[in-house]
Amino acid sequence: MEPDPLLAHIRTIPDYPKKGIMFRDITPLLGDSQALREACRRMAEPFLKHPPQFVAGVEARGFILGGIVAHLLGAGFIPIRKPGKLPYKSIKREYALEYGSGTLELHQDCVQKGQKVLLVDDLVATGGSAEAAVLLLRTLGAVVEAGSFLVDLPDLGGRRRLEKLGLKFHALLEFPGE
Repeated sequence: MEPDPLLAHIRTIPDYPKKGIMFRDITPLLGDSQALREACRRMAEPFLKHPPQFVAGVEARGFILGGIVAHLLGAGFIPIRKPGKLPYKSIKREYALEYGSGTLELHQDCVQKGQKVLLVDDLVATGGSAEAAVLLLRTLGAVVEAGSFLVDLPDLGGRRRLEKLGLKFHALLEFPGE
């Protein structure tokens, strides 16, 4: 099987943000209009027949991809932010990262009970931020059944973690062994 052409648009930066981490940098893909268009088309494709009402994107690269996927699906967009960035009443959830910890927030009125939401982000490593995003959305009553990601790092267990939440997992690319 021939390698996915999108792989050529992702560079690996060793020891960033700390020693031992192989950072997968998607900015070359974001800067190439054809690669960006193709990636977002493929991220949206499995959901075209039954589109969600919203796409939720995790700050920051999930905003870029998620906004485009939302447009392709005819859905609204929900920004899931880092602390202190939202001007209205919000809820938050802390989570563990591969190299630290973080907190995510969203407006408490961004979704109504029973509305369907697709989670979109650039990369799944341990799955901590995606899990926190799903749990935040579900706290508000959203139906989050699937996630669409550009990159999966399968050896770090994020996919398994999200599937335990009942999430259908869709990723375009994998980087095993990291």
